[in-house]
Amino acid sequence: MDKLIHVITGDGLAAVAAVSSRELAERARVIHGASRTATAALGRTLAAAALLGSGLKNASSSLTLRITGGGAIGTVIAVAEADGTVRCCAGDPAADVPLRADGKLDVGGLVGRRGMLSVIRDEGSGEPYSGGTELVSGEIAEDLAAYLSASEGQRCAAALGVLVGGDGSVRQAGGFILRLLPGAPDDYADAFERNIAALGSVTRVLSDGGGPRELAFRVLEGFEPRVIAESEPRYECRCSRERVRDAVSGIGEAELRDIAEKGEPVEVTCRFCDAVYVFEPEELTATDG
Repeated sequence: MDKLIHVITGDGLAAVAAVSSRELAERARVIHGASRTATAALGRTLAAAALLGSGLKNASSSLTLRITGGGAIGTVIAVAEADGTVRCCAGDPAADVPLRADGKLDVGGLVGRRGMLSVIRDEGSGEPYSGGTELVSGEIAEDLAAYLSASEGQRCAAALGVLVGGDGSVRQAGGFILRLLPGAPDDYADAFERNIAALGSVTRVLSDGGGPRELAFRVLEGFEPRVIAESEPRYECRCSRERVRDAVSGIGEAELRDIAEKGEPVEVTCRFCDAVYVFEPEELTATDG
């Protein structure tokens, strides 16, 4: 079971949100038929969205993370709801690129490095808040940290990882976001930087049996970390037959007339999950009397 945890220092001046998300990433791989590199990109984006979304306050609020870097995978989107559910999609999840020179998956090469990372927060009432920054590397963690620093004015660090096996399945996945809160001395950043350097890779810590608690406590080592919240994120889509029907029915009068004239069923697959909906033409062209 995936788990997300919030940890704060004893003096309340720094906080870490950490997540283990292997099941989220594997579910995304299966749903989208993702390549090995796309699996890593989707898994990192899901983990990032889950971490950011865990701060949502209202039951009806949601957060959308969108990454458009100009790479072969196209736009990568992950949506997190206040209840801990997340989902994702990509323009071309089957796309792939060669390994990097060091033998690692080239997520930055697949995502692209010329574009934007955008975050949209919808609190369920009023206009959603939208912010974004230019991509730094396309590797997602660095881009996420740059967004938080530039758009939210926070001193922070982020690490995300997805370990993909030779068969394409997800062996491990997760990550963390470190935030220095108002009043934190400048030397805290140096101490946390040393802790993160000693930590090594996120997936190695998780693979060695250390869950998100171990990740967070090692980042905050020496600062009396304590757990303040835990949850279990899960992959879940909000699509329904009614929602899909309404969306298709709104494509325009000309297209609807064409569907009616052909008289053939219309098949629609949700871009976030593997649900397939089939509609008869009269279902889409019917009007309320």
